[in-house]
Amino acid sequence: MSTVSVNSLTDSELALRSSIAKVATGPEYSKDLSYDEAYAAMSQILSDSADPVQAAVFFIALRMKRETDDENKGVLQAIIDIAQIATADVPEVLDIADPYDGHTRGLPMAAFIAPVMASLGMPSVCHGLEDVGPKFGITHRKVLRAAGKNVDMTVEQATAQLAQSDSAWAYVDQAAYAPKLHDLVDLRTRIVKRPVLTTVEVLVGPIRGQKQTHLLTGYVHKAYPPIYAELARFVGFDNAMIVRGVEGGVIASMQQPAKLFSYTNKGAESDVEINPKDMGIEQESRAVPIPKELKNTVNKELDVAAAATRTAELGVDALNGTQGPAFDALVYSASICLKQLGRADDFASAAKQARDVLTSGKALAHFNAG
Repeated sequence: MSTVSVNSLTDSELALRSSIAKVATGPEYSKDLSYDEAYAAMSQILSDSADPVQAAVFFIALRMKRETDDENKGVLQAIIDIAQIATADVPEVLDIADPYDGHTRGLPMAAFIAPVMASLGMPSVCHGLEDVGPKFGITHRKVLRAAGKNVDMTVEQATAQLAQSDSAWAYVDQAAYAPKLHDLVDLRTRIVKRPVLTTVEVLVGPIRGQKQTHLLTGYVHKAYPPIYAELARFVGFDNAMIVRGVEGGVIASMQQPAKLFSYTNKGAESDVEINPKDMGIEQESRAVPIPKELKNTVNKELDVAAAATRTAELGVDALNGTQGPAFDALVYSASICLKQLGRADDFASAAKQARDVLTSGKALAHFNAG
């Protein structure tokens, strides 16, 4: 690029260019960005004039260097500042933040946690998008659409639905609450590897409560709980539950104990061991198994659309009280939320509350009303 063309760049274009120069200089010389530098670079990427090549280089270089807390916060705040975030007419909201790239090793029941918690008196929101890498798996959007739900509500519609006592839950898509971020899906596909966006997008929190907003999210790698806790406090989640879940999701293994990191009132996080047996759950598989017929017999590739449909069927059955792995997955997650948010004294009594709303049909009624 000539000197003349560089001099013609706007301040925001120069900010992205400068950030790339710092983070993309190899393992020995790459430098961390400040919060302000990361914010300015991400703001430019989210603008209409962003250069997709520069955006890709920025994300790849950050990933190879490993993102810092300041970089994560700067990128996340830039997204929040262009997002539509609403406050529901309810005191509290539970935000269920499952990975946006979905699941491929089990049938994920996370999309049904929201109506279960709503039936237990906790208005709840889940969010996601249709399809994104690196996993391109079964997502909330695909499952809920297969179950006949409206996955294209506006933020205003979803927010209003949380305030309706007969439903009190909603799904809101990234295309609705952060369209500029959603526009990067194609770029993320071409990048191939997981960018910083995969980490931070689940923490935007599109719908908040009037008094408190709680976070339920998941992780796999040991380094992530403090990262997620710091980001959750940064964006204002009052309480957070960070579960070592199957495929990084919000539902822990039903086969063995797992770690739960949590904090209350934006305090320091601590960890405890959670055990499905404490909720009366004993399953032979970590997650709801994928039927063999949903995988290609030659390359074992998953038929994601068919798997989403089967997930929806099993999820609705579980909401209707049908016993099995899907039912237990919902009991497990709801029990964690009830116990950690002070709605139950222990996991056993929390599990009883969850089973009661499932077997009575109350959870299904909230799902159908949503």
